[in-house]
Amino acid sequence: MSTSIELKDIHWLIDMVQNIDVGLVVIDLEMNVQVWNGFMENHSGLLTAHVVDRKLNELFSDIPKEWLQQKLDTISILKNKAFTTWEQRPYLFKFKSYRPITGNAEYMYQNVTFLPLTDITQKVTQVCMIIYDVTDVAVNKKMAIEANRKLEHLSHTDTLTQLHNQGYWRECCHIEYKRHTRTQQPCSLVILDIDHFKKVNDSYGHPFGDKVIKGVADCIRKNMRETDIAGRYGGEEFTLMLVDTDLTAAKLVAERIRKGIESLTFDFQGKVVKITVSLGLANITGNISSYESWIKVADLGLYIAKDTGRNKIGISPH
Repeated sequence: MSTSIELKDIHWLIDMVQNIDVGLVVIDLEMNVQVWNGFMENHSGLLTAHVVDRKLNELFSDIPKEWLQQKLDTISILKNKAFTTWEQRPYLFKFKSYRPITGNAEYMYQNVTFLPLTDITQKVTQVCMIIYDVTDVAVNKKMAIEANRKLEHLSHTDTLTQLHNQGYWRECCHIEYKRHTRTQQPCSLVILDIDHFKKVNDSYGHPFGDKVIKGVADCIRKNMRETDIAGRYGGEEFTLMLVDTDLTAAKLVAERIRKGIESLTFDFQGKVVKITVSLGLANITGNISSYESWIKVADLGLYIAKDTGRNKIGISPH
């Protein structure tokens, strides 16, 4: 009677292993496959008969042999569980994803648990790998991260020009000023304003004015380095921080921007329209006690440029 119960128990245990909705693989310490359940058959296309007693790393060449061997050695010595998540390694077995909700995932994301299996002497002889399909979780998390990244970008970015907006640019300015106080590395600030922009808007309309603003932003972007920080400060006013740049070098950059904008041409119903900008320039000196003061000094330079004829660079003594 007890024998029939044991056989019945073995039958349902085997049935459970075969039909459970996770992958179940048992390998010995030489990576030879001992158990391969229905989940693995369905997703790999390989029947148990074609897999058992074959080396796992040879069946799946995408699995790094050295990495897997290190896992097996650690589990064998410590006799502890081990884990790998989809964030560490997107998958162990390169299975196609057929999830209806997350259909944009090409491959199945997997979490894997490694369990040591011991013999009667408590020596680890095999390792059981449980493979969980976490594609839905992974894709949803990646989508949330991407959505947050886009929201953060939008909160920092001027929609029209794709430069930093004033709020975020001022944060960057504050950070750069504090960096200068620590390192004493030079840093210069350019503020520029489109000359007679109201006349442009009044003569040609706001859509054309937007086109001009985008053209100026593109010219600034073209003449700045990756480390420099540009922003649209408001309306037709722009700002540019030139990191690790002294006043002499900053003048050259500002003049290049001025000439670049002066050479731009905009078409309005067959008529060529040209614009100029005035620029204010300031570097950080001992007389500047805050980032707000730094902006104010550059702004004074801008007023000097406008008051002395426009289309030039102004520098306020400080």
